[in-house]
Amino acid sequence: MERKGNGLIGDNSHPNPPFPDGDEGSVLSSNFFLDHVGEVVLTHTADGLSWKLVESLHYDDDKFSCLGLKFVSDNKSEVNFADVYAVDFIDWGLVHGSVLASAEGSILDHSSEMYRFTVHFVHKAKTQPSLWTPSVYTFGHKNLEICKTWVNQINAYLNVEAKRPKSLLVFIHPRSGKGQGCRIWEAVAPLFSQAKVKTKVIVTERAGHARDILASITNRDLSLYDGVVAVGGDGFFNEILNGILLPRHKASYPPAPADSMHPVESEWKVSIHNVERTILEPSDYNQDDCPLLTGSEHVGPQSPNCEQDPEFPFPNEMFRFGIIPAGSTDAIVICTTGARDPVTSALHIILGKRVHLDIAQLVRWKETHASNEEPCVRYAASFAGYGFYGDVITESEKYRWMGPKRYDYAGTKVFLQHRSYEAEVNYLEVESETESSSPETGPQDNNTTVWCLPKKPDRGSCRANCVVCNSKSDDTMVGPPSLAPNLKGLKWSRSKGRFLSVGAAVISCRNEKAPDGLVADAHLSDGFLHLILIKDCPHPFYLWHLIQLARRGGDPLDFKFVEHHKTPAFTFKSFGKEGVWNVDGELFLAHQLSAQVFRGLISLFATGPLE
Repeated sequence: MERKGNGLIGDNSHPNPPFPDGDEGSVLSSNFFLDHVGEVVLTHTADGLSWKLVESLHYDDDKFSCLGLKFVSDNKSEVNFADVYAVDFIDWGLVHGSVLASAEGSILDHSSEMYRFTVHFVHKAKTQPSLWTPSVYTFGHKNLEICKTWVNQINAYLNVEAKRPKSLLVFIHPRSGKGQGCRIWEAVAPLFSQAKVKTKVIVTERAGHARDILASITNRDLSLYDGVVAVGGDGFFNEILNGILLPRHKASYPPAPADSMHPVESEWKVSIHNVERTILEPSDYNQDDCPLLTGSEHVGPQSPNCEQDPEFPFPNEMFRFGIIPAGSTDAIVICTTGARDPVTSALHIILGKRVHLDIAQLVRWKETHASNEEPCVRYAASFAGYGFYGDVITESEKYRWMGPKRYDYAGTKVFLQHRSYEAEVNYLEVESETESSSPETGPQDNNTTVWCLPKKPDRGSCRANCVVCNSKSDDTMVGPPSLAPNLKGLKWSRSKGRFLSVGAAVISCRNEKAPDGLVADAHLSDGFLHLILIKDCPHPFYLWHLIQLARRGGDPLDFKFVEHHKTPAFTFKSFGKEGVWNVDGELFLAHQLSAQVFRGLISLFATGPLE
């Protein structure tokens, strides 16, 4: 027998439709056997599934349904549809009951064979809510039709979740990080199959391969996918980001360094563009024996289409980016999901989670002091750095055979060299900016300055459902080709001298070596860059700065030789022969450079950290 409300329903009765028209308060309720738990009253509501344990008083199969006369206990469990990614009917089989000790001391296991269906959902631990694991409930019933009805009705709700992807384009970097790209994908691929998400998988064969494919695919073909997923590190994601944005995102250039001492006008005095040009060194990939498509597979027709290709604008609410971490640092994943875990990232993608992400646009005006060339554009999702950061990425390229440890080795070598560079940086002032030092303080003051005693910072980190990121504001650019009206009239400030490094953080850049990141209170989508200028200083003080960076709760910005400016745009000019930048872990040569940020330009399959 089954119990619904205060009435008893025969075992062969059909469940009522879950939501009659105009009555969303109606529920579907039936008795099921929950694997390893016992008999439960399962209820289907608008938000999910809930159940209460049924405790049996008698066991007479001829007189009572299933296990006997039932009453509902106070124990209740539930799962929200927002956390469910698959429901499957698995036919006839054994469902285990709860294992109980009888009064005589024997062990009773009330197991039985019946029709079954499984509910696959995401489990979030209370102690680590950002770390997601796949879990499953198995329900059983003697009636085949009742089982299938529940499966169909639950799937109907999951299918109308428009935010969830149905088809994805997946790129795998086989040598990213420790060379585990293919193996990591093979570990999470069954989750996508289980959730009925179609994936077109391409294993890249050379540097720039993914970018070239994405730049050449037509917008019409790209729109057939709900998003693109990178299985790799921050540098590989940068390649995919640029492959999508370079030929499609149209925006005015930020001011060149020579133009950056004038107040901001209503629009940059540069034409709208979409530039595609890059410098990438080839690399020989050793293909793993993976049951995946190789990079030679086409994702769309290669012949010209006689019809006009539709626009693919950004921001684009229908198209999202995803990252499954397989790199050396994976800062973007840590900042957007709170965990460096491939399964967690895969579940974010499958459930269609969404967070908006600021993107920085960098324009190189000159590659070297003597060069004369057209501007070259790059996009960055996490960080762009010159000086120390550029030297480390340059040095690390010599030791690729070392894997991720090459960054530690290269960083140590560069630190011991303690090189500084003469440069000029101009940035837009904003009223809310709080500076750690005066922008015009030059290196000549180093001998008389009391350098540092870091104080405990007062900071609010970006989290899921962040008020700052979700606020509506006209103060920053949200993808259009001109500055927002409220930026009109802002003045430029200048910092000139010798610098150990010049960095621009789009996000906090949290990672395992810098647990709070470069800027602990940076947000994912507030429309600002965090410009960090490390002026020339004695070697021990710079070491102290790096130690603070590596400490949880440290404050690497509270030093007299550190300038921190929150700005929507800046320009850079080197007084040396050339300039090497680290853009999301990739080399970018720029002697003169301008940068601006676009608020929430792309959407990522993520929620933001939950802890």
